[in-house]
Amino acid sequence: MKKCLYFLLLMLALSGCSHQSEKVYVFSYFTNNGEDGLHLAYSEDGLKWQMLNDGKSFLKPELSRDKLMRDPCIIRGGDNRFHMVWTVSWNEKSIGYASSTDLVHWSEQQMIPVMVKEEKTKNCWAPEITYDAENNIYMIYWASTVEGKFTKGPTSEDKYNHRMYYVTTSDFKTFSETKLLYDPGFNIIDASIVPIDGKFVMFFKDETLVPPQKNIHIACADSLTGPYSYVTGPITGNYWAEGPTCLVLDDSYLVYFDKYMEGCFGAIQSSDLKTWTDISSQIVLPEGIRHGSILTITKSEFEKLLDEINKK
Repeated sequence: MKKCLYFLLLMLALSGCSHQSEKVYVFSYFTNNGEDGLHLAYSEDGLKWQMLNDGKSFLKPELSRDKLMRDPCIIRGGDNRFHMVWTVSWNEKSIGYASSTDLVHWSEQQMIPVMVKEEKTKNCWAPEITYDAENNIYMIYWASTVEGKFTKGPTSEDKYNHRMYYVTTSDFKTFSETKLLYDPGFNIIDASIVPIDGKFVMFFKDETLVPPQKNIHIACADSLTGPYSYVTGPITGNYWAEGPTCLVLDDSYLVYFDKYMEGCFGAIQSSDLKTWTDISSQIVLPEGIRHGSILTITKSEFEKLLDEINKK
């Protein structure tokens, strides 16, 4: 009964205003350490978010010894399926993958062994997917530390000195050889790449430890696989930020990030990717939300999503 009432209230809210956009934004995220898997929230304006499924997990992690589902990234592919990758462990040479047609029912979870050929790899963190529609290719990319590969120094954490790596695929069955994607000369994680005006714009976290940076920067490339050139940063303020995800609106760019030392999310907005305004006071997110990604779906797809949730 409670689920039916929840479903009806959501449907009334969606249909009650004729001026509402035909777009609905879906935020995929994890909570705590990622043990209970995939969570989703939705928004119609990109600012105020409500959790779906009463805050319960949509998919429980099954992969690796740790069985975690951290940093879930979901995109819509050229095949009109939703493709997701995630961090399966703090210390693993593979990443997780699954796909879905409705965000509720998911394919069998698979490990993609992206760094197994690098014996000294310590980890594979925060994988993301970006789709190049013009070339019908997906690039999966993540942060890894390969022990001894890059010069250690004040920019590195105690055990980690990350760079961004990638593979490409057209079908999520066969993958290219793993290659280095971006090395700005210092420790970086949490890259998220968005196609904007014929370019590929990368938002990433500077992990510099001494002096501490821990903020978000921008790099850019003409091709999805690079080469990427540093553009600007930091674009975030005097606090530690990670896990950026960019929402492209009709007239601006909205970047969400995890202010993890403060236990909350922040957001900045720009019309030109150069001048940024902090709008953290305008956003509302579910309690406990952690690093994820934002997906745009249609109103009809969202109504189908609500229907599938109600059937569970």
